[in-house]
Amino acid sequence: MSSNNAAAPCGTVSQLLLAYLKAEGVDKVFGIPGGAAVWVMDELKKQSDHFNYVICRHETGAAYIADGYARVSGGLGVVLTTSGPGATNALTGAMNAQASCSPVMVITGEVAEQYYGKGYLQEGTDAKLDVHNIFQNALEYSALISSPSNFPTLFQQALRTALSLPKQATHISLPNDVAGQCVPAASYPATVKPTTYRPRTACTDPAAMADTLKDLISVKRPLIFLGNGSREALSHPDRLKAFTHFVDKFGIAVMTTPDAKGIFPESHAMSLRNYGTCGSAWPELYMRPTDRAEQFETLVVMGSSLGELATSPAASDLYSTSLEPTKHFVQIDLDANVIGRDFPITRGVVAEIGASIDVLCEQAAKITPDEAAVKARKAVVAQIKQSTPAWSNAAWRDSEAAPVNPAAMMRVVNELVHEGHIFIDAGNCVGWSLNNLVIDPPVRYHSALSMGPMGFGVGAVIGGKMAAPKVPNVAIVGDGAFMMHGAEVSTAAQQRVGAIWIVLDDNDLAMVSQGMAQLLPPAAQWEDYYKIGRPDLALFSKGLGANAITVQHDEGTDAFRKALKEALHDADQHQRPQVIVVRIDTTVAPPYGWGRLTPADCCKQG
Repeated sequence: MSSNNAAAPCGTVSQLLLAYLKAEGVDKVFGIPGGAAVWVMDELKKQSDHFNYVICRHETGAAYIADGYARVSGGLGVVLTTSGPGATNALTGAMNAQASCSPVMVITGEVAEQYYGKGYLQEGTDAKLDVHNIFQNALEYSALISSPSNFPTLFQQALRTALSLPKQATHISLPNDVAGQCVPAASYPATVKPTTYRPRTACTDPAAMADTLKDLISVKRPLIFLGNGSREALSHPDRLKAFTHFVDKFGIAVMTTPDAKGIFPESHAMSLRNYGTCGSAWPELYMRPTDRAEQFETLVVMGSSLGELATSPAASDLYSTSLEPTKHFVQIDLDANVIGRDFPITRGVVAEIGASIDVLCEQAAKITPDEAAVKARKAVVAQIKQSTPAWSNAAWRDSEAAPVNPAAMMRVVNELVHEGHIFIDAGNCVGWSLNNLVIDPPVRYHSALSMGPMGFGVGAVIGGKMAAPKVPNVAIVGDGAFMMHGAEVSTAAQQRVGAIWIVLDDNDLAMVSQGMAQLLPPAAQWEDYYKIGRPDLALFSKGLGANAITVQHDEGTDAFRKALKEALHDADQHQRPQVIVVRIDTTVAPPYGWGRLTPADCCKQG
């Protein structure tokens, strides 16, 4: 019998951790160092030829940057912080990634196990602050590594959860002493390959998809509603091409949720663009025409939980019954818990969206369409588009006047940004962009509407640009959000990242003030109530290393156009962050459709 003299694999927990990240294609880690992560930090330094530990200005900003990096790269975004406040600061960004189905892993250091319960500085395990349990209640998966022996199993689970579909956020709490210990040979994996510990998700129900196809092509007004859960599936060009051919061949209208805006080309003849908050005018006209006999009959929802913003065309019309078809309501999702949750369905299909689209297109390829029916369906959509602008106010969008109208800003972004990624922060920039941007691949629109944190876009655009340095990465943010995390401009400058921020400067938390003016008039009582001190945001940005300019109140849309042209050029030529501060028209508001609260309404809500 021959003997095997090969040496058994060996290494510390920190070394194996980086081996896993390297196997997953990770070469950037975002965060702020600290004493509870000494051994991982030391190993990152030793492997700096491969790993760039990007030192950010705040742990929440680091998590937003990692989220943006994950969205654009298609891979894992990784955050490394210390324990205690470092961990809790990263929590909001991690929760946002979880809500948005972004694969982000947060690794937090922890004090050495021998000091648990002794009041060690920033202890986060056996004290009033229990970091592991906090993350466990916020993310899909969190694990406390208690031994080098269980590290491979628990870390693989974190990777499996983060990168399998649906993609999610995970957390690892790593005690300092454990991180520096060797993994026992019996526990050390023979190979570090993703194929050995995580599967490829590609399951569907062909019979249910055949019935769904019949429901779509057998009626006068079919409609497909794409959610953010379809983003991964339709990011593959061949699948998007096949799906586009399918809806064109059969004349099937398509709309998206706000979070999924642009995953189906919005300039396509069968696109009704985005529904829900501040959506296009076209979906409502298609679903609820003047003649009720022409109401749409089939709705197929793909990858949407049908939450509030996706189903409410106005703040006064939550979970609108306009979405309910007369015959067939089909909801397809990998998560069975959301199917039929908010609307009554006629068929629920638990399946992965990519595989479902593939089967749907394959089945449809075998069917010859009724050309007269297809012609009639296309004519309905064409008539809607010819008779009604998609935007709430076409004059605002076409404006060249001073001060700059935010709707016109979105038009200029469309004129100049033909590829790359647009990140939208929370606030009025959501409404302006949803209603006035037209998004076609290869441009990608990224928002965070499931949680809606201010500052997401401020950080995420940096990660996006780091993942795709050769195409524009533009953030549209409000002045309040920019002030929250604008310090990350310094991170971009240090890393020579040519991200671009467009800041809507109205010296106000305007979504709140305008909303309160509508909900609880008179409007005059809310003027100046949420003002933010008129900071010079261009000067602030210059101090952080950006090229910055202010479009003043007396300058019109063309001044913004010129500034954006120069920023797009300078960002790539000099790898330098660009900030355009626009002092916008404060007399206009996005079409949120606020109602009016009365004391009785308030009592009911309470």
